[in-house]
Amino acid sequence: MNTNTEFASAGYTAGQLNALIKMIRAQAGEDGVERFLRGEVTISLPPRTWTEQDGVIRFSVTSDGTTGKQWIGRLQNKNYRVGDYAKSILLSPDFKPTSEITTEIVVLGGKLFTDKDRVTKKIRAYAESLTFENRKPVTPNAEIACLIREKFTDKDLEEMGLYWIVAMHDPIKDSVGDPRLLDADRLDDGGWLSALWDGPDGRWSGSGGFAFALPQVSSFFSRFREFLFVSPIS
Repeated sequence: MNTNTEFASAGYTAGQLNALIKMIRAQAGEDGVERFLRGEVTISLPPRTWTEQDGVIRFSVTSDGTTGKQWIGRLQNKNYRVGDYAKSILLSPDFKPTSEITTEIVVLGGKLFTDKDRVTKKIRAYAESLTFENRKPVTPNAEIACLIREKFTDKDLEEMGLYWIVAMHDPIKDSVGDPRLLDADRLDDGGWLSALWDGPDGRWSGSGGFAFALPQVSSFFSRFREFLFVSPIS
C-alpha cells in the first residue's frame, strides 16, 4: 500500500500552476481545465521540427527577405545577442537575403569527424560526397544562420547535443578583412549569433554542427507550429 500522501503538485510554484492553467485555457477554451479533468481533451507536445539520424540533423527554414540590418534588431528583440563580427557580416554588401525560399538543411555533427579531419576543407569535401534522396548538399546562403538562430532555442540545441551550428556559406569578410562564417551559439550567458573565423585549414571542435543546404524545395512546405497544443480526444 502506498502511504505517500504528498500532492503531485507539491514541487511546483503557484505561478507555474497558474501558467499551466492559462496554457490549457488558451488552447481549449475557458472550460479547458474542466474538460481536461473529465478526460475530454489531452495535452500534447508538438512534433520536433528537426530529425536526427546517424549524426545528421535535418530541418527546413524559409526566408522572408529580412535584411542583415533588420536581422540585428529582430534577433535582439528576441533576446539573442549579436556579436560585433556578426554585425559586420550582416551589414556587408555580400550578405544577400532571399524571400520565400524554403531550404532543407542538413547539419553534420562534429562527432562525425576525427579531430584531425575536423578541418574546413575536409568537412566541405565530406559534405560533397553525401547524397540525400538523390540530392547533394550545397553551399547555403549566409542568412540560414539567422533563420537557424531564430528557429531553435538554446534548449533545442542542447537536445540536439550541439553547442553551436555554423552555416557553411561562402565566407564573408568582416570589418577588418578576415573571412568569417555566421553561427548560432548557446553560451553560459545566453543565445548568440556569432561569426567565426574561417579558412580552408581552419580546425573545429567536436561540440557543434556544420550546416549545408540541399537543393531548394518549394515554399509549399510551411513551418511547423512550435507551441504546446491541446487536442480533443476522438
